[in-house]
Amino acid sequence: MLALVRLKGETVFTGVLNSHRLLVKTGASRFYFVQTGRLWIKMFGAAEAPIAIEQGDLILIPHGTAHELFISPQAAVGEFSEQHDGALTSMPSNPQSDANYIGGLFRFDGGRLPPILASLPVSIHVPAGPSGTPAWLEAISHFLLHEANLTQPGAELMVSRLIDLLVIRALRTWSASAPGRLGFIAGLSDDRIAQALTALHSTPFRPWTVSELAHLASMSRSTFADHFSATVGEAPLRYLTRWRLHLASEMLSGGSMRVSEVAERVGYASDAAFSRAYKACFGTPPRDTIPRE
Repeated sequence: MLALVRLKGETVFTGVLNSHRLLVKTGASRFYFVQTGRLWIKMFGAAEAPIAIEQGDLILIPHGTAHELFISPQAAVGEFSEQHDGALTSMPSNPQSDANYIGGLFRFDGGRLPPILASLPVSIHVPAGPSGTPAWLEAISHFLLHEANLTQPGAELMVSRLIDLLVIRALRTWSASAPGRLGFIAGLSDDRIAQALTALHSTPFRPWTVSELAHLASMSRSTFADHFSATVGEAPLRYLTRWRLHLASEMLSGGSMRVSEVAERVGYASDAAFSRAYKACFGTPPRDTIPRE
């Protein structure tokens, strides 16, 4: 499933957070890796309290939610600025209390979070742990900075691939330990729900019913529907619809298939029904996804 998560890393930058706050508007997805010190992050619109990000910690912001970074609640506002390329400007104040970090921007293909990751929280915190920064994170961050400072051909592509690797590795680490997680990752860790998810993923074109899926999971229809929704985060047939449309978007973006062919491949009986569902999900008709020559 993670192989279907296609994203493009855009920018890598380093920052120093001191006595002033950094305000970041809604935009591209992000990550921050704290090299030294400690910083706090407050997600706008979220009920959660600010999160402390310690040295060696990584945090992902998959939805590109607006947020605020600071090293203490007393930090002033307004003297940090974010440049268009994602680099940060600041005036370091005290090296002993400053937080130094590596940040990066990335976007999912098409600018949309894939349905299989739509239930991710606004932020994903991957702590360093008692042994310090994980070896994989040290290695990726090192090569990210190395490639970002190169002007050789292929450096931009390498940065994008490294960010891709960092995000997927972070998701894998988080999914193995996050309490109360939702989404297909949680579903696949539940033996009964995994049976239904495997069927939906492998044959999305089939006209599945909740009863058929419940039978695969060896559960009653009502128990299965409730358990699926509680585990994955949405009802079985709604999940199937979003999965079908995500696959359809992948096919259309390839540019080699007509809308009618894609509609049939993902299980829609008519082009009109497919177009309505596609536009309701993505906001644009399916023909707009086909690359223009």
